[in-house]
Amino acid sequence: MGYTVVNPYSGKVLKKFATLSDAEVETALNKAEEFYQQQKKVAVAVRAEKLKRFGTVLLKNKEKLAREAALNMGKRLSEGRGEVELCAKLAEYYANNAALLQSKPYSYGAGKKASLEYHSLGIIASVEPWNFPYSQVVRVLAPNYLIGNPVVLKHAGIVAGCAELLEKLVQEAGWEEGAFKNLFVSHEQVSKIIADKRVQGVALTGSEAAGRTIAGTAGKNLIKSTMELGGSDAFAILDDADLKLAITDATAARLRNSGQVCTSAKRFIVEKAVAEEFIEGIKQTFATKKMGDPLDETTELAPLSSHSAVVELQAQVDEAVQHGAKILVDGGVVEGQGNFFKPVVLADIASDNPAYRQEFFGPVAQVFVVENDEQVVALANDSDFGLAGAVYGKDEERAHRVASQIETGQVFINRPSGAYPELPFGGVKNSGYGREMSDLGLYEFTNQKIVVFN
Repeated sequence: MGYTVVNPYSGKVLKKFATLSDAEVETALNKAEEFYQQQKKVAVAVRAEKLKRFGTVLLKNKEKLAREAALNMGKRLSEGRGEVELCAKLAEYYANNAALLQSKPYSYGAGKKASLEYHSLGIIASVEPWNFPYSQVVRVLAPNYLIGNPVVLKHAGIVAGCAELLEKLVQEAGWEEGAFKNLFVSHEQVSKIIADKRVQGVALTGSEAAGRTIAGTAGKNLIKSTMELGGSDAFAILDDADLKLAITDATAARLRNSGQVCTSAKRFIVEKAVAEEFIEGIKQTFATKKMGDPLDETTELAPLSSHSAVVELQAQVDEAVQHGAKILVDGGVVEGQGNFFKPVVLADIASDNPAYRQEFFGPVAQVFVVENDEQVVALANDSDFGLAGAVYGKDEERAHRVASQIETGQVFINRPSGAYPELPFGGVKNSGYGREMSDLGLYEFTNQKIVVFN
């Protein structure tokens, strides 16, 4: 199949990579297994230092990484820099928290002792998407390297240049051979890798459909899996919200990364008393974004990652309108150079409209007007997804009550959702299972072994 990198702004083919042979994949797995066996005898502190060094290398190459992401999938330079900074923070967080892998005392019976130990498992297969080509990889790589689990990466084809660059920077940081390997492989080869007895876990970030396939393969082979899938996050505006803040954050939360974020604020649920003012506000902010080259520092909205992404998003909008949705902000496919999609805001989406259940992966927002907090919660929870969300209201206790009732993996109060190494990330329902980042992410692929004393 091969991997092809196409600039989303110019449409030019930048790089092509051949798919690896099965023999090359076998060599990579052999080296990963050697790393796993060797690191059982190496102190965690040694890897912690090399993990810290990796963070330093990432920051040193921030501009190069940001430019590669812009050329591969259209991420604006400022957003690319922010992603690299998050990667460095992830590396630093786990390097500074190696103590999380120290054994913990337990007791049983009449004061008898036991000890919970944390051990590596083996090779972890990481299957990652194009929208955050670095941080999604490092979320899996950093904790597993600290543990001593080697990681083999199957990245999205359109960001093959990012995958290649990331592997080079791991080497520059002085990591051991086999600790991390990018593999340009086919879907069939991914299934074979997961079925290999040396592979003991698989972490996927991707679509719901991809999740069902990869989770099924992992389950068939009885190995641990984590799934970070799609989202249709609720962004709730209560009637006591700071509307200026809510409008600013709602716009930023929906349009960052050109709306191509699993945790984007995709459904604005606003209480009737403040709905008119909120809607007027986002009409202005959504309609005035400057589209352009992601390498141009003044660009506010970059092209989507691919031509097919633009076509699919427009089809979703057209279908929503055909089923009765009202257009509050008119946009859509922009003809000419680049995979541009002008932001759209939809309203009056009935529960039988296909759009009510779909994830829009691009700059399209939905607005729902409700009467009270109870309806906010009911509508937020009437979704097949549950990844993140936000609640805006000046009464923090009230906002917290609403947030606690929303069925999702994360809720942010008076701020849009974001990624922080110290906080666990993951979803429920069709948004997947398992957690990344924080101590919970560290323990996902750890053998938590209890040693019991008489």
